Amino acid sequence: MGPASQQARDTATAGVITRPPLLYLVYLILGLALDRVLPLPLALPEAALLSWIAGGVLILVGVAIVGAGISNFSRARTPVPSNQPVRALVTTGIHGWSRNPIYVGMFLLYAGIGLAARSPWVLVLTLPLAIIMHYGVVAREEAYLERRFGDAYRDYKARVRRWV
Repeated sequence: MGPASQQARDTATAGVITRPPLLYLVYLILGLALDRVLPLPLALPEAALLSWIAGGVLILVGVAIVGAGISNFSRARTPVPSNQPVRALVTTGIHGWSRNPIYVGMFLLYAGIGLAARSPWVLVLTLPLAIIMHYGVVAREEAYLERRFGDAYRDYKARVRRWV
């Protein structure tokens, strides 16, 4: 491979539809707004304390998982934002359990906020958010990592689950 093609390869990115934290934030705001303007007849249990506790646990676990994933990327000196070229294939630590621990953590954080806020819309919007994350982010990142790292990524993909 010549220097020009190596440089093009080094600057390539996954081409995701947008930064994942922005997707989660947009869906969270949309869900909370829909609770106000178009309330669902779906009643969550009246146990507000239970919702707060369950939501709080999910939030804490989600933040811990996101933190561990980001820390792993930092140790490998590779950028976290998916709109920047990856410098290293991270396969150890929490990435040895899940290929997408940061997104798993974000889902837990999102669901935890939905539970704590007792927001039916936030919880209902989890499915479309998951579909958009899969096709607009994860599938594109996986194709990019396979092009970038070849057999090393295929081996990692064969032994570590996408989510958990």
